[in-house]
Order: sequence, then structure tokens, then C-alpha cells
Amino acid sequence: MLQGRVRFTEKARDEMEAGELDSAEVIESIVNAQTIDKTPRSHGKYMRYSREKLYVIKSFGYAGTLIYTKGAIAKEAGQEVFYIFVSANVATTGA
Repeated sequence: MLQGRVRFTEKARDEMEAGELDSAEVIESIVNAQTIDKTPRSHGKYMRYSREKLYVIKSFGYAGTLIYTKGAIAKEAGQEVFYIFVSANVATTGA
């Protein structure tokens, strides 16, 4: 994350905009997370690989905003990259 190996989907960017979050807030909440909330396996038709492991993280940013993020780790040019599919202010989504 801190080396810039993170990608945001268009859906995640839309949700961040709706929740008035920027990418730095989302990254800091992931980096500072104490635990990963869940690690379900994917089953959606848009996932890159069948049964891909997803990571659900709920953590606070420096401003105290509780942020919900869901993503997966994939290889890109031989390096692991965290793809963020959903990221939103928990108060906005009601999650």
C-alpha cells in the first residue's frame, strides 16, 4: 500500500466520492487497521478468478472516520497489488 501498489475500481471511486473520502484516507485506514474483518471467497461473475479471496477491512482514518473497504490481492508485473472494489464511509453506507 505504502509503495503505491493499490488500484481503485471505478465503483470504489464513486463510493469514495459519495462518502467524501479521498484515496489517502482509504489507504491510511487500511495501513492502520488492527484486524481484517472477514476473508470470504468471491463468487461474482466479474471476479478475475473463481473463489478469489476477498478482504473486508473496517478501520478508522486519522480524522476518526470509520471506513469500510473490500478488495483482493492480485499479481501485476510480478508484484502483489491490492485492488479495492468498495470503499466507503461507514456512516454513509449504514454498514
